[in-house]
Amino acid sequence: MQTNFELEKTTIWSFPDRGSWATHSGKYRGNWSPYVPRNLILRYSNPGDWILDQFMGSGTTLVEAKLLNRNAVGIDINPQSVSMSEANLQFQCGTNSKIYTKKGDATNLNFIKDNNIDMICTHPPYANIIKYSKDIQGDISLLDIDAFIYEIGKVAEESYRVLKKGKICAVMLGDIRRNGNVIPLGFRVMECFLKVGFLNKEIIIKEQHNCRSTAYWSKKDNKFLLLAHEYIFVFQK
Repeated sequence: MQTNFELEKTTIWSFPDRGSWATHSGKYRGNWSPYVPRNLILRYSNPGDWILDQFMGSGTTLVEAKLLNRNAVGIDINPQSVSMSEANLQFQCGTNSKIYTKKGDATNLNFIKDNNIDMICTHPPYANIIKYSKDIQGDISLLDIDAFIYEIGKVAEESYRVLKKGKICAVMLGDIRRNGNVIPLGFRVMECFLKVGFLNKEIIIKEQHNCRSTAYWSKKDNKFLLLAHEYIFVFQK
């Protein structure tokens, strides 16, 4: 269990030490630092609440939910992610949390009733920057920008449907660069969630650390700045 922890107090977050308590590690490429879901879950939910992560990856959000005495549902379209998450959840921490994992599609949560989730805390892929499978149908990490945004619109609709009124949906995403120009993927995703009815409660800027591509690009004579930020959008229904 993480000790000596304090909630973030501003809209700028930075975690040079990504966090390695419980079963957390950085082995799964692109997973978020556990400091992020820990801050979000503690600030925007209560013990016993139901947390949803529909892009669970290696299970970082679920591990934090278990540690913090929240119940959780984790969904991923990749069965390898489901297996990895289930393995990472095999630890004892003295809470009574109910944690469920499921292979499923974030654009279709028909197994969850309307207005049934207390908080969404999730970290989708950044279009096809990291491809998490080779050919799984419905894997949005295989899609280029426009197709990705179209599918994220469906994710936003389902997120709004399953979340209780007044509750929080937190989504972390970053921008990408193509041909030297910035594609504001984060803001395009934000607009998808606003379009379905969410309100913007907070926009948090998270400093990016330990990005694998940084060393590669740092050696080149770039005519552009290296992207070193991500957004955490805190939406309210």
